[in-house]
Parts: sequence; structure tokens; C-alpha cells
Amino acid sequence: MFRRVAAVVTVALAALLLPSPASAAGSALVFRKAYVNSPGPDTRTNASLNAEYIVIRNIGARSRNLRGWTVRDKAGHVYAFTSDFILKPDTYVKLHTGKGTNSASHRYWGSGNYIWNNKGDTAYLRRPSGTNADVCSWGKVASYIRC
Repeated sequence: MFRRVAAVVTVALAALLLPSPASAAGSALVFRKAYVNSPGPDTRTNASLNAEYIVIRNIGARSRNLRGWTVRDKAGHVYAFTSDFILKPDTYVKLHTGKGTNSASHRYWGSGNYIWNNKGDTAYLRRPSGTNADVCSWGKVASYIRC
């Protein structure tokens, strides 16, 4: 009887101490903030569109190439990193909704319409394989949400 109890306790402790599949497969690339309701009225000017953005941060210890990665919303809008884009450790990139010139810290979706629904939406950061690296969901927000 004692051996059976000891075996059950050992299995339970091992389950608690081993990393879960989610943490073991955790991504170094994560969403940090989504500014889903640009300031002022929704005029659809490029300046207003670009005030809507989502931040992707590299929390890992090495540089990551985002080529082939995508950002999606619940409605099916997709932004793809189609060429090499290196995100160094502990740095971020803002993905703006409107048009602009891409740089090391700013990328532009090129949309003429708002992407993120400020009454509730979900952002998906997907690896080239199509699996989710990170997901950020929100309900109605005044301006931004921390992911």
C-alpha cells in the first residue's frame, strides 16, 4: 500500500515540476501591445490608420528572422513578412495598419481600412508552419490593450 501511495505522489510531483507543452514550446516572438482605437474620429486618413498598430517583441536571447511569419485578425486580414526581417533580442517592431516606408522598427500593412476591431478582436502571430506563436484577444477597449 505504501509503495502505491509513494508512486502516485511521485507521478503527481513529476507532473507539477515538468514544463507544460505550452511553456516548453513557447515563442520568443510575442505580442506586447495593440493600439486598436487610434486617437480622434475614424477618418481613414493614412495618419489615423497608422495610429492603429500592434507591437511584436523578441523576448529571446538571439535574433529571429520573421520571413514567412504572419499576423492575422479574426476577420481574416493577413499581413505576411515576405522577405528577411531580423528582429534582434529585446527589440520590437510596430506593425501599422496604413501605408509607409518599412524600417527596422516599423512595418506597414498597407491597408486603406482599419484592421483591428476596437469592440473586440483577436490577433494571431503565426510561424511559417502555420502554428500560433502568440495570440492576443480583447473586448471593447478605449485605445490600447497590453497583450
